[in-house]
Amino acid sequence: SIHDRDAPRQARAGAFRPRRAETGSIARVREWAVAALGGTASVSVSEIVCRDASCPGIETIILVMIPGQRTRACKISKPLEEVTEADVREAVAAG
Repeated sequence: SIHDRDAPRQARAGAFRPRRAETGSIARVREWAVAALGGTASVSVSEIVCRDASCPGIETIILVMIPGQRTRACKISKPLEEVTEADVREAVAAG
C-alpha cells in the first residue's frame, strides 16, 4: 500500500530530528556560545557520532559564523547533554 511504501522515508526523516531533550540542550549551548563571542556571531550547534578511531565517539560541534570571516568549527569531545558553559567558552576561545 501507499502507507507501507512511505514508512521507510518517514523513519529516515525521523532519524535526523533532534530529541526534545537535545532541542533544549542545543538552545542552551547556542546561548552560551553567542554570549562567549560577545553577541557578534551566528552559531549552529549539533551533536555528531564520529566514526574515526581517534574520536571520542560523540562530539558536540559549534559552528561559528561571523560576517567576513571563514566559518569555524569548534569541537567539544562530549555528548551535547554533558556540555558545560565552561566547555563552550574554552572551545570558542580556542577555535
